[in-house]
Formats: sequence, C-alpha cells, structure tokens
Amino acid sequence: MTDLFISNAWAQSGDAGGSLIGILPMILIFVVFYFLLIRPQQKRAKQHREMISSLEVGDEIVTNGGALGIVRGIDDDFLTVQVASEVELKIQRNAIAQMMPMGTVDFKHSAPAKKKKSPPPD
Repeated sequence: MTDLFISNAWAQSGDAGGSLIGILPMILIFVVFYFLLIRPQQKRAKQHREMISSLEVGDEIVTNGGALGIVRGIDDDFLTVQVASEVELKIQRNAIAQMMPMGTVDFKHSAPAKKKKSPPPD
C-alpha cells in the first residue's frame, strides 16, 4: 500500500562515465575563465609592477587620478611628482597609471586659463 504514493528509489548502476560527463562542463567553464579573465589580469598586474619598479627621476607619468607630471624624487613607497611649475605632489607608487613619452609634459609653455567675458545682458 505504501508503494502507491512513494516510488521505489533505485540505485544508479556503476557507470562512472556519467559522473565525469556531468563535471566536464564545469571544468570547461573554469578553463575558459582562466584564459579569458584571470591570466590576462595577472599579466597586466605583472607589467604594472615592473613599470613601477623601473621608474627613475625625470620620467613623465600619469597618475590614476589623471594628473600628469614629472618624477622629481623617489622613496621606497612614495614619489615626488612635479605637476606644474613650482608645484610638487607626494604620491604612492601604486597610484601611477602609466609612463608617458618624453616631451609630453611642458611646464614652460603652460599659461593659466583666461576667463571669458560674458556677453552684456540684453
């Protein structure tokens, strides 16, 4: 009478290939994620570490905040960066986004922005 509502549970046969086929898509997804996401990110991080360790006084850089400047001093964790004539900032090494080609920064020819005159009211 109990078989009317509860079906009998039958054990699976000893087919080991079925369980491997069930895990195969998960393994395939992990491999794809590794080659498309993880590996390129590790490569970029390594290049960034190498770039930061190779910085020298006089290099032209851009910070993560977008400030363009010239390296004027190097400490263990901080750099002194000139961002305008007679203006220097002390920033962390990890805040450097990239190095710029020499000649990008030109403080001699940068003039303060001039205010535009507003047109007279009508």
